[in-house]
Amino acid sequence: MRKKVTAGFLSIVCLLFFSGMVSLLELSSLSRDTGEILKANERNIELAKEMLDAAHEQNVALIHLSVFGDRSYDSLCRAGMDRLERTLEIAQSEALEKSFLDSLAFATTELRVLTDSYLAFGAGSAIDAFPAPETSAAPDSLTTNCPDSLGGKWYDDEYEALYVRLTSAIKSYMTSTQSSLAPRTEQMKKNAYRAVTPVLISLVVMIAIVLMLFYFMSIYCVNPILRMNKGLGDYLSFRIPFVVKADCKDEVLELKEKIETLIAQAKQSRV
Repeated sequence: MRKKVTAGFLSIVCLLFFSGMVSLLELSSLSRDTGEILKANERNIELAKEMLDAAHEQNVALIHLSVFGDRSYDSLCRAGMDRLERTLEIAQSEALEKSFLDSLAFATTELRVLTDSYLAFGAGSAIDAFPAPETSAAPDSLTTNCPDSLGGKWYDDEYEALYVRLTSAIKSYMTSTQSSLAPRTEQMKKNAYRAVTPVLISLVVMIAIVLMLFYFMSIYCVNPILRMNKGLGDYLSFRIPFVVKADCKDEVLELKEKIETLIAQAKQSRV
């Protein structure tokens, strides 16, 4: 009986330990996946902010160059473009899914070509790109069409559209991780169920084991002891023969036999 009870409780302990370890591993995996998603999202936002700052810096410098004709902003314009391209290279090297960066890389290349062309040829490129229209105005009026005004027209017609396209691509990259959240969230949900399942199974099995232990303890241990106690009390009080009607096994059977032997010896000594 003692071995059976010990085996039952040891099985419960082993089941609890096993289910706890499985749940711990699954929860660790779930925690790691969540951390990776949050880290990737934070890194995306950080790189996108850096690219937006670089594009804005380059845009402001180009406005001073093209609209106001201030050539002192050449270095700032080049620095902003270099900063943008460096950040893009970092994003491409770290990205697991590079398809989100294709449109951004294409827009950056277009902006680089256009910016380099303007910096190389200056207002002359704008004049070549946008020749003065034929009008009936006097020749003196054409002289007022200075490089600054042509640069402003070049900025409005050529550069601004590319700049808007670039910033839109950067914003799309910033939110690119959101599109991958749905399948990853579904996978995390499955992992959460997987982490809880061993505990639920263990709980059901433990309830079954405890009920079985209760049943067998009642049948083979508790009930026989209660009947032996009542039979022994009846014998001592009323001299009713000691008879136990129960299915006794193992140590309980030994106890019953020893009580019967003791009673028999008592009767013999009394005779």
